[in-house]
Amino acid sequence: MLHFFEKGQGHPLLFLHGFCESGEMWRHLADSLSSQYRVICPDFPGFGNSPLSQSIQSIEEVAEQLEDWIEALQIKNPIVLGHSMGGYVALELLDRMGEQIKAIGLLHSTAYGDDEDKKKMRNRTLTFLKKHGAAKFVTSFVPQLFPEHRRIELAEAMEVAMEDGKRASLEGLLDYTLAMRDRKNRMEVLYQYQGLKLLLAGTLDGAVKIESSRAQQGAYTHYVELEGVGHLGMVEEKEKTLAVIQNFVGEVLK
Repeated sequence: MLHFFEKGQGHPLLFLHGFCESGEMWRHLADSLSSQYRVICPDFPGFGNSPLSQSIQSIEEVAEQLEDWIEALQIKNPIVLGHSMGGYVALELLDRMGEQIKAIGLLHSTAYGDDEDKKKMRNRTLTFLKKHGAAKFVTSFVPQLFPEHRRIELAEAMEVAMEDGKRASLEGLLDYTLAMRDRKNRMEVLYQYQGLKLLLAGTLDGAVKIESSRAQQGAYTHYVELEGVGHLGMVEEKEKTLAVIQNFVGEVLK
């Protein structure tokens, strides 16, 4: 069973974290949104407090486990919002559950598969992890998610994110890196889906380039850019990100 926390009552909002993160990444948003909604934040297997009980072969497999967990908790018609890798899982969940999902939001994520440059970067990550281990990788990886000109200002948040990332298992980091590298393009799934769809992008995102987000924005009903924001809008610009999500959820449920 996946570890998770939940707050509040009302329509379920399911938040899916990214690579080297856990459900704790959403704590600030959950505190704010739980006055109106039931906010549910799981840890994927191998991250946070969810153990990696078996090897992860693909993003589809993660979505399959998540679908079983959603059924077990009787979460009906959730609005699913995923950050980065959590967005990849959200898209696979959408492929599996279709209209059972009320709406989908991708935050600093993409429906495209990895291009050749990104695949090479994933392979370098695998080599680094095998040579240096999880803790050293997390310490080098997490700061790159923040825009360079704000790293001093956001040093405390960066430290929290690094400590959270260090809870991930080495096996999990290796498995998910491979799974992300080999995942499919999911634009077709997005286009076929009739519900509302959000893409939130940061203009300084080093992991999901703004050009890539702009190229796919036609697949979404709602597209928002955060100026001067890197890969972690929910940390870098908490109130702006909260407002985007509140507006989107309000549109979905009106």
